[in-house]
Amino acid sequence: MKAIQFRNGDQMPMLGLGTWKSAPGDVTVAVKEAIRLGYRHIDCALIYGNEAEIGQALSESFQEGLVTRDQMWITSKLWNDAHAAADVQPAVEKSLADLQLDYLDLYLMHWPVALKKGVFFPETAADMISLDVLPLSETWEAMEGLVDKGLCRHIGVSNFSTTKLIELVKVARLKPEMNQNELHPYLQQPDILALCKNHDIHLTAYSPLGSLDRPEGLKVADEPILLEDATITTIAERHGITAAQVLLSWGLQRGVAVIPKSVNPGRMKENLAATEMSLTQEDMEEIANIDQHRRYVDGAFWALDGGAYTQANIWDERA
Repeated sequence: MKAIQFRNGDQMPMLGLGTWKSAPGDVTVAVKEAIRLGYRHIDCALIYGNEAEIGQALSESFQEGLVTRDQMWITSKLWNDAHAAADVQPAVEKSLADLQLDYLDLYLMHWPVALKKGVFFPETAADMISLDVLPLSETWEAMEGLVDKGLCRHIGVSNFSTTKLIELVKVARLKPEMNQNELHPYLQQPDILALCKNHDIHLTAYSPLGSLDRPEGLKVADEPILLEDATITTIAERHGITAAQVLLSWGLQRGVAVIPKSVNPGRMKENLAATEMSLTQEDMEEIANIDQHRRYVDGAFWALDGGAYTQANIWDERA
């Protein structure tokens, strides 16, 4: 398994199991099966609502001798209602309790968006807190304290633009080591890739297959389906592999970790096999030409009337 090496020498397997949208009834079995297949990297988050079931799978896997704790890489994420300094440690302790772990390998700030305590998703602008009032630097300083206390080994961010990453790097005592972003051939983001390489920040791609199974509220009519793209399917046929394997191999060859979600053992096995595959330079050049700057998770759900957040200022792009 290819791995990303962190500054202290720790290594994160580049292909992990995503658990967003994995139902509590399915995820325990899926995680245990993934571990049996050879997965050693599980990506979690408090907001996914299934960390207790993942914890059960991890605990059973350790007890049954399938794997040891130090062989696993477990990531979780701080939700937006716990950005205040006093709320950060209780949030990670909740995830640790649910996951039945003493520490996390990686803990990420899930979004550069702050919500009032107890608000999982805002209904009105009053549920949200401006970053002028609760800056990302305050949240980050509290996350640095988690590393000092041994509650997590590494910290990073998710859904951060180049602008927000640069601003955070300037003030951070412990520099972010990961940015988890939506990345796939329709959203290639070469600027993020270049910035992260320059600052020794690793990248993880969520929705690397185009997130076809995301909630209906995040979909639009006649949206492009990445797995059916003509360039991707042609390359797949050329190599005798699946479209999903092309997409995962593409991400891995860019030096980016990928976390495809699945609860299907056959698909999990196919996804894992992508780590042993490679695309040609011609393949990579063909895929470079299909970038649409198309977000499947566009952040529109944070842009409420009268609120502090817009799609433009979340991504720091012109509307």
